[in-house]
Amino acid sequence: MSKANNRGSDRPQGQRPSIGRVADFLSRADSNDNVLRVARAARRAVPGASPDVDPARLRHSERVASLIAQARGERASATRELALAAVESWQAIVTRRRSGKPRSDGPVTILFTDLVGFSTWALSAGDDAVLELLRQVNEASAAVIKRRGGIVTKHLGDGLMAVFADGAEAIEAAHEAGLAVSAITLDGYRPALRAGLHTGEPRHVGDDYLGVDVNIAARVADAASGGEVLATEATLAATDQSKYIKRRRRFRAKGTPKDLVVYEVLPRYDDSADLPR
Repeated sequence: MSKANNRGSDRPQGQRPSIGRVADFLSRADSNDNVLRVARAARRAVPGASPDVDPARLRHSERVASLIAQARGERASATRELALAAVESWQAIVTRRRSGKPRSDGPVTILFTDLVGFSTWALSAGDDAVLELLRQVNEASAAVIKRRGGIVTKHLGDGLMAVFADGAEAIEAAHEAGLAVSAITLDGYRPALRAGLHTGEPRHVGDDYLGVDVNIAARVADAASGGEVLATEATLAATDQSKYIKRRRRFRAKGTPKDLVVYEVLPRYDDSADLPR
């Protein structure tokens, strides 16, 4: 072998680097600032959920990254960033396939969901477990929403936003999604979904909906506890209220009308035909 081919290497001819050295190199590369910067740029460039209407709510992969990395105080990882990019891209594809054409005229009922206590569990769960749980929760929720005639407009890490033309179907979907998610168990952890609903006429932009009505629905969801479905008076007004047990809740949130009336809502299942499908 020529001298030129050995330049820059102190290893004897034919000697291969040890597995330990390779592992050390990969570990250092995984947290290298330049490599990490490129990986983050790649993740943020993939076609995923649009930025949320509320700055406090991050897009899907940003929220997941915060929950499974920054919240734990772990070192940044290029591998994790690329894995999240794959999840973001997958969610975008699944959302487009399931959504169809969003309704653009007249009132719609907006549903927000997320998991209660998820970030606390994520602190001790491994990355693989966190991503697997999110996959199962999103799939279970999206299946119910589609069956009830709703459209998933965006994924938000441990939750989602959907719209419905029918307020009653939205309420049923919220409860059935909660039941479906509560049936999931991963490594002894059973997730609890909360939901908030509001009916209005948000601005339709592309495949998304924006505006005050969307913000209201998000704030209502934030006020719910695990397993609860909260709905505004506007949503109940668009339904046959005799089908529900409702309890008025004290509610006040930044960016919402001071006279907004919110109820905890429970469907009345009078016979087997009304039970969740």
